[in-house]
Amino acid sequence: MVERIAEEKVNEIRQSVDIVDIISDYVQLKKQGRNYFGLCPFHGENTPSFSVSPDKQIYHCFGCGAGGNAFSFLMDLEGYSFQEAAVKLAEKGNIKLDINVQSATAQQSVPPDIQQMLEAHELLRKFYHHLLLNTKDGQHALDYLLARGFTIESIEKFQIGYSLNSWDFVYKFLTKRKFPIDVLEKAGLIIKRDKDGSHFDRFRNRIMFPIFDRNGKTIAFSGRSLGDDEPKYLNSPETPIFNKSKILYNFHLARPHIKKHQNAVLFEGFADVISADLAGVENGIGTMGTSLTDDHVTILKRTAQNITVCYDSDHAGIEAAFRAANLLSNAGCQVRVALMPDGLDPDDYVKKFGPEKFRNEVIDGSQTLMAFKLLYYRRGKKLQDEGDRLLYIEEVLTEISKLDNAVEKDYYLRQISDEFSLSLEALKEQEKQINFTDRRKNKGQSPVENKQQLVLPKQVKQLKPAYYRAERNLIAHMLTNSELAFKIQDRLQGNTFNVDEHQAIITYLLGYYEEGNPPDTSAFINFIEDEKLKRIVADIEMMSINEELSEQELTDYIKQVFNYQKMLMIKEKLLQQKEAERKSDFAKAALIAMEIIQLRKSL
Repeated sequence: MVERIAEEKVNEIRQSVDIVDIISDYVQLKKQGRNYFGLCPFHGENTPSFSVSPDKQIYHCFGCGAGGNAFSFLMDLEGYSFQEAAVKLAEKGNIKLDINVQSATAQQSVPPDIQQMLEAHELLRKFYHHLLLNTKDGQHALDYLLARGFTIESIEKFQIGYSLNSWDFVYKFLTKRKFPIDVLEKAGLIIKRDKDGSHFDRFRNRIMFPIFDRNGKTIAFSGRSLGDDEPKYLNSPETPIFNKSKILYNFHLARPHIKKHQNAVLFEGFADVISADLAGVENGIGTMGTSLTDDHVTILKRTAQNITVCYDSDHAGIEAAFRAANLLSNAGCQVRVALMPDGLDPDDYVKKFGPEKFRNEVIDGSQTLMAFKLLYYRRGKKLQDEGDRLLYIEEVLTEISKLDNAVEKDYYLRQISDEFSLSLEALKEQEKQINFTDRRKNKGQSPVENKQQLVLPKQVKQLKPAYYRAERNLIAHMLTNSELAFKIQDRLQGNTFNVDEHQAIITYLLGYYEEGNPPDTSAFINFIEDEKLKRIVADIEMMSINEELSEQELTDYIKQVFNYQKMLMIKEKLLQQKEAERKSDFAKAALIAMEIIQLRKSL
């Protein structure tokens, strides 16, 4: 059984944290007026529609409808139970919880085998790190790292370790601590022999780089050989806790620096991330031996709008940088590309030219994505050759046509015009033709038609019946004043709202006030049990309303609620009238007609 957290303690936790700080750990927020806006973490979007209100301590997405308070944000995004979210927020707000924290954390929702995998990795990380720094067995590995420019500080920061030159030390070490063999095998820490079914350690005599998830939990390892053993880097396989297409190395440590600089630097691997960190670039993250994926892009754009891609300068690295930069740009990120001399990767560059030059000339000297593309399309072409020159111009004009900024377009068109002594007017005309043709090809219609198709659904979505808007306005005012809430309830004269969800909300709200609770939307959201209703409350709370509800305004809203119910009655009466006429019961039909007239008059 999970211990219940007292309501007073929940309120203390809620008041100790700022929802902007909580959500900022996951979403890059910018202040606009009284609220903060960013890209919604619950659905893909390129235009920010996710709003956070520091005054009301709630969030709401105008795109997908997600909404709630700090508790529901963590529950929806991380899959936490309420108790787990409370523990997380209590830690953030430095609130001591007098409950069994273990019962309220991962063990409730995480299967036992997954929990054992995480614990085994955590134990091994600490053991490998101890072996490297504190034992004779690890001294040669420590000397190797120090000779390659690592410092004790960086070894501590990244928790680098060493695995013994033994076939079964880890197997014995973990099984003695009651870790099931099948779980260790499934976690990729040991391997089963085909011949006799015995097991041996995956990592032996290697420098161990632990891989962490976004919360700082150890989920995998990458082991670097000390000698000529192949492969040079041996990584954990894909497991239930490690999916490399969803993991960005160093993300848990880099996140605060990414927020500080409003920029993330993306590297190809963890060795480059560590070298860059040694050079003072602490906002670096890296993919784990895989190309950038859509999942990586989603994580990045939640955290930073500006991304600098810093990959190797060989052919494969430039191709990977081009692909990654396009993926990020298409997702709405502002992308720059950091270039290095041919054949060097970031790790080599730092060792050859030093940290300061890497920061100033590579990272700070990064190019715009378009400038990088101009260089990218030159590769392999002889621009003195007419055919190659025309092909190059067509390729870069196609890229320029995709730019949204008119000034940026003009800048690059003039650059091409000056370099190749071409008419600027001719280039502009060609760019417009490419733009128009590309849009028709991709969308099967003219840009005007497509624009209409995009706008109309939003307009239709905003058209709501008068009674619907009236009910929402009444709820919005009821959320601010308990006396007004009961007054509105009296004015409804026992009638209910027309929208079931609206009626459910005011039923909850009146119960909330009857328990003596003050108006507080964030606290009220915790009081509600239904997740859908929580989102609707957050949506209503984001509405703009008059501070004071006048008597005339209140009367108009109530009238709209009643009118819709009368209109439903009129429809029902009309059906009854037609049925009476069909049966030639004209006296009854005439009586119903009189009732309809009276109802219409009352409208």
